[in-house]
Amino acid sequence: MKEADFSTDNRWLLPEGVGELLPPEALALEQLRRQVLDTYWGWGYELVFPPVIEYLDSLLIGTGADLELQTFKLTDQLTGRLMGVRADMTPQAARIDAHKLRREEPVRLCYVGTVLQARPDGPGGSRNPVQVGAELYGYGGVEGDVEIIDLMLETLYLAGAEEIHLDLGHVGIYRAMARDAGLAPELEKRLFEALQRKAAGEIRELLEHLPDRAAADRIAGLASLNGGVEVLDQAGAYLSDAGEEVLQAMRRLWALASALESRHPEVTLHFDLAELAGYQFHTGVVFAAFVPGNGKEVARGGRYDDIGRVFGRARPATGFSADLKALLDLGAAQSAAEQPPAVLAPWSDDAALQRRIRELRTHGERVVVALPGRDDSPQALGCDRLLRLQADEWVVVPAE
Repeated sequence: MKEADFSTDNRWLLPEGVGELLPPEALALEQLRRQVLDTYWGWGYELVFPPVIEYLDSLLIGTGADLELQTFKLTDQLTGRLMGVRADMTPQAARIDAHKLRREEPVRLCYVGTVLQARPDGPGGSRNPVQVGAELYGYGGVEGDVEIIDLMLETLYLAGAEEIHLDLGHVGIYRAMARDAGLAPELEKRLFEALQRKAAGEIRELLEHLPDRAAADRIAGLASLNGGVEVLDQAGAYLSDAGEEVLQAMRRLWALASALESRHPEVTLHFDLAELAGYQFHTGVVFAAFVPGNGKEVARGGRYDDIGRVFGRARPATGFSADLKALLDLGAAQSAAEQPPAVLAPWSDDAALQRRIRELRTHGERVVVALPGRDDSPQALGCDRLLRLQADEWVVVPAE
């Protein structure tokens, strides 16, 4: 909306892509937040609260261009340095592990908070999601990826997901093949974009002048290597001479598939060797969860080893995140937020009444105190019972 379009009649409008939650959705979000964080605590994940703003060179270091484009920037009036409003809390958690905690053992961290993004993530997307996530640092084995995916799925079940489809890939496969083929940076970028679109003709055209024809054919074939677990066998045969780094990545996917099939037989697994989401940030396995009726993923994550190197301490790392507001749409939290009506109490300094109100609230009742000079009905205030003085005792009675 242009500046000239604003008037005293529409100052209440929010920026495009910026939303707010009202009752009862706000309560539903808070209840889901508590349930999710309690679950993470039970799994051994420690809660951190990173700052909303940081110096830009700390907030974006090691993350690639995509996050920089999503980050609002401002100047610190105290130092003159550029600062950024966080668009993703994952790099902040990595900084905390590497620079603040500095533990030798594996570290499990979780977080929840609003992030601000310069552009919505797709049509109708939010620019102020409430990001919730968990990260596991200091362990490079596939078991770490399994645990993080287990926790992501548990999060979706808590939110009410019933049918989950899990897409998995490994960015290390394309990265190793592009390096071994000697692709120039610009060609690597254009191929990356074409692979995301599965544009077979464009991929072939981009690779037609590559001297190593075997390498060109392997890269082009990535676009068709997608499907159920059986595609891993096809990929294993197709990439058998692609080099040890690619074969290690394939072994990781096989191990992950075996573990997930055993632990989550109810989840539909889909593998895509051209899935390169977060290519500039991730280093290994990447995954995204989808549910029927949602056009985009409801949770996403992957492995991003050694990001802590820029903070002075390289560590294996894997994690996931989701928008807590988007998880509300899965249903369970919405129904859980339906609270029973409250008790309406009169305004009074009577000590016995004050004790009775505290007692009711201590036992989980909502007690609304009527304000002096008002004649609001109990129903308008969400109350179906009243506190009344009967025989020198304050008792709860049905509202008339």
